[in-house]
Amino acid sequence: MKKDDLELKDELLPEYDLKSLRVRKLGSGRKSFGSEVVRLEPDVAEMFPTADAVNEALRLLIQIAQRQPSISTSKAQ
Repeated sequence: MKKDDLELKDELLPEYDLKSLRVRKLGSGRKSFGSEVVRLEPDVAEMFPTADAVNEALRLLIQIAQRQPSISTSKAQ
């Protein structure tokens, strides 16, 4: 093969503005886009295989906690 055959041709359309693209970092230096990351211990992750499962369980726990009278209030009575 000739060297000319190995060169890549620019097939991008002129309307693609590649200057506005940003490189996303991987790892701890990665920018957050509004969501928090919570790391689960392996035994807990086995019980909650998806983020939806974790959120559903936590919402149920929040509802139960809100229905219970607070410990400090019940001791004062």
